[in-house]
Amino acid sequence: MTDNAFNFRTLHPDTILDALFEHGIRVDSGLTPLNSYENRVYQFMDEDRQRFVVKFYRPQRWSAEQINEEHQFALELFEHEIPVATPIAYQGATVLEYQGFMFAVFPSLGGRQFEPDNIDQMEWVGRYLGRIHQAGKRQRFAYRPDIGLNEYLLEPRRVYESSALVPVALKDGFLRAADALIHAVTEQWHSRFAQIRLHGDCHPGNILWRDGPLFVDLDDARNGPAIQDLWMLLNGDRHEQRIQLETIIEAYEEFNPFDVNEIALIEPLRAMRQVYYLAWLMRRWDDPAFPVSFPWLREEDFWRQQTALFTEQVRVLREPPLQLTPMY
Repeated sequence: MTDNAFNFRTLHPDTILDALFEHGIRVDSGLTPLNSYENRVYQFMDEDRQRFVVKFYRPQRWSAEQINEEHQFALELFEHEIPVATPIAYQGATVLEYQGFMFAVFPSLGGRQFEPDNIDQMEWVGRYLGRIHQAGKRQRFAYRPDIGLNEYLLEPRRVYESSALVPVALKDGFLRAADALIHAVTEQWHSRFAQIRLHGDCHPGNILWRDGPLFVDLDDARNGPAIQDLWMLLNGDRHEQRIQLETIIEAYEEFNPFDVNEIALIEPLRAMRQVYYLAWLMRRWDDPAFPVSFPWLREEDFWRQQTALFTEQVRVLREPPLQLTPMY
């Protein structure tokens, strides 16, 4: 199943080179593809031997206004000395167009992998997330969506229903598990939190480490609760996650207050990500990159495991939320 977001079949190397050349960018090396499924991202070197990254956005996913909001947010953060990857403007524009594609050019910024088990690094990230959210709460995105039940649960449920990827013999059980999880999240979800501009997808893979953290890929930037940018950094058992979360919040609050009531949203947000991510894979199946990269989506065992995962997450949602020490 596809959601009409076409899958880059017409994006050839010559198209990319022509698009860059039209905007005055002369490539003096080959195009090296970087890991990205949603968009198409390439590293290259120009005639001055400087390295850049060009990102072609998946058509029909974001509007020009939504991409521009992402760019302006990144530039705003950079102006406040927050280390974040920012697009380069050409003739005053960061959202560039060629043959129906929208794309952007960034400086190539290397770094080591962020270590989520390193408490010192976690403190650094917490401080910068406090600063990111300090800027993020000054206004809301006007064009980008809010994190909510419709996009993350109800629309994916319709994808599940219509997809031919789910084996017929397992579909009823899978849908029952999905419905139970959606119901459990809906019971716990509320909107009594401050809606702020977020990174949106702040997992360890989107943080590089140089002399400190460098935040990359704001492609999923949205309005939502602050905890969305914190919970994906947690790993290990509940005790380990509690220590990590306390470390992040203590550092975060050096720059911005944190509403500890949002901690109750961690497991609902985790469930929403599980439901949404699976539907994303199913929506993109017509893109040739996806069957090659995710062949297990055709296997019955995967759907049994996914059914069990949804069922287990319902159990987790019935448990008390993560508790911090009394000082919080």
